[in-house]
Amino acid sequence: MANTETTLKEALASIEGATGVALVDYTSGMALGTMGGSKGFDLNVAAAGNTDVVRAKMRTMEHLGLKAQIEDILITLSDQYHLIRLISGRGGNGLFMYLVLDAKRANLAMARHQLKRIEEDLEV
Repeated sequence: MANTETTLKEALASIEGATGVALVDYTSGMALGTMGGSKGFDLNVAAAGNTDVVRAKMRTMEHLGLKAQIEDILITLSDQYHLIRLISGRGGNGLFMYLVLDAKRANLAMARHQLKRIEEDLEV
């Protein structure tokens, strides 16, 4: 089991193309921890904004009567991938991991696989 800081470090170091990562509480919109990012890319602002994405998708699923669980949400930009992975189990309810990838360096399938593995080891 890994704590928040260890989990964020592992994601940033082990996922090729990762440029930023955050653990976010989507009930409040607050980032519980961030790592990476840049001067021009504030992970706290991105975390708060992506909280709205998660909430909207959950609301839509509720309106549609869908009972499935969201595994992840992918947003593709011209030069980046933004991966939102909802945390399941061990007190992770209400949390998601937010990963920013450089689209030119990242292998999206491997990034999703690694983020799932890292998320499973997270102890909140």
